[in-house]
Formats: sequence, structure tokens, C-alpha cells
Amino acid sequence: MDIPVYLFAGFLDGGKTTFINGILQDGFALRDRTLLICCEEGTEEYDPKVLRNVTVVNVGEETELTPAFLKQLEKKHRPRQVLIEFNGMWSLGRLYQEALPDNWVLYQIMTMVEAGTFDVYAKNLGQMMMEKLTNADLIVFNRCDEALRASLRQRNLKMVNRRANIYLENLDGTSEDYADDTVCPFDLAQDVIDIPDDDFGVWYVDVMEHPERYEGKTIRARTVVCHLPQYPKNVILGRFAMTCCENDITFLGLVAAGEGFDAYESRSWAHVTGVVRLEPHKAYEGDDGPVLHVTSLSPAEKPRQEVLTF
Repeated sequence: MDIPVYLFAGFLDGGKTTFINGILQDGFALRDRTLLICCEEGTEEYDPKVLRNVTVVNVGEETELTPAFLKQLEKKHRPRQVLIEFNGMWSLGRLYQEALPDNWVLYQIMTMVEAGTFDVYAKNLGQMMMEKLTNADLIVFNRCDEALRASLRQRNLKMVNRRANIYLENLDGTSEDYADDTVCPFDLAQDVIDIPDDDFGVWYVDVMEHPERYEGKTIRARTVVCHLPQYPKNVILGRFAMTCCENDITFLGLVAAGEGFDAYESRSWAHVTGVVRLEPHKAYEGDDGPVLHVTSLSPAEKPRQEVLTF
């Protein structure tokens, strides 16, 4: 039986224990037996009121985390899910490449960062800090005041990890989405903005929500070519994406203008380079929308993952 693993990463005083107490208080382990592996002893402690269905095991050395040891814990405690409060000085790569048993499936990595010490850790432990950020599915910067929020947004951390949900937690306990209108997930200063295969969905959402950012910008991507009878003078270039489940696959496409499209059948793959222009089009009900004016088009192999996921 597969066991989902939820990993909490970050350095001391980043807020990992507080976050775990919060989700347990909200009922995260109310129904399923839960194993909580604590790899770091901080100033905060687990709230005993929320540990009724949770077994806590302390691990003091990184070398203790082996498949054999974790399988012993599985046999002894029979958990349905595992939470790991990870030591910030240990390697994430070693954990999920060498330590986790085959049936322990890493479901989510959540990284907690003390906003006030972020610059210090980034400067002195850059590689370790970047590992925690680039692999995370969720990043929370704790204890943010107005100056720290502005500083973090100025750094454009979406460039570090475009897929993660990033939140800024304020001093009063409220939180806000890092990706407000001031943050763009791509470097717009480049002469050509390369869209990685896995990030096409991120770019598509951004260009549709903020098309003015990309007016006159040249982008390069690998896309599917789609011919639609209602747009005989254009093609739609994009990717298929699964937004929820296998029954919920949709095509994320951008209207494209240019020449040479007839050489490509529908659903064929192509490398495309073009300039985004905002102009009225039937696809946008006559309103201005992003149209990609193609300057280069060439056949492409299918990517390893044909369908995008969010």
C-alpha cells in the first residue's frame, strides 16, 4: 500500500512546527493514523491536544533515515500517512532519492521561511536554501512586515520556482498571495523569453491574465498545432493540460498568425518563435487579446510529458 509523505522543509525558526500544529488542529490527522518524524528540535513543541492519532518519532542523525529504518517504523506503527519535519541542514535530494521506501510516495513539499532571516540564509547557505525553495510545492514566508513583503516581491521569487504557491504571512497572522499583479513568473528583460515545456501552463495563465506584459515580446516554446475551421486564417498553438483529473483535459491555446501552417497537421508538434501582439480577434469576441505573430516554425518531437498538469 502506498503511503503519502508530506515533507516540511526550512531552517530553524522558520515556522515548521507551528504550521504542523495548525494543520493537525484543523483535523489533518483526525481519521488516518499518522506518523510524524521530527528531525529537528526547535523552540516550539507539538501541541499534545492534536496528537491523539499521531505517533511522534525523533530522528537525530541524517544517516538514520534509511529505507530499512522507515520500513520498521511502518511495520510498528502502521501509518496511513507520514509527516516529516525535516532538518534544514540535511539534503532533500538524499531523502527522496535514497531514504524513502518505494511505497512511501512524496506527495507535497512545504517550505517555511523566516522572512527576516531569509537574506542571511540565502547569502551564507545559498545552495541549501535554494534546494528548499526550488523543490517546494508550497512556500510560506513568516513574520512579514511591509518592508519585507516589498523586498521579497522585488526579488521576484517566482523566477526560482514558478509552480509553487507562495504566501506571505503577516505579523498579525493574516496571509496574502505572493503572486500579486506586481510579480511576473518570467524574466521579461530577455531578448527571447524561452518557455520550458513544464512551464507552458504557467506562461499561458500569465499571458491571458496580464497580456500587456508581453506586448511586443518575443517568446519561444514547443507547442501543439491546432487547425480550427472557425479561424481559417490562423492556427491555435498550445498544449493539452489536465487541470483536475483525466476526464478534465483542456487545450490551452493562443491564436497565432503567420505563414507555413498548412505544412503541419492538427495535433502535430512544432518549435515556435514569435512576437506577441495585442489586437482584436474573433477568439476574444472582438476584443484585444494576445496574438502570436510567428517568425519561425519547425517540426518538433513530442516532449516526455505531453499533457501538462497543475
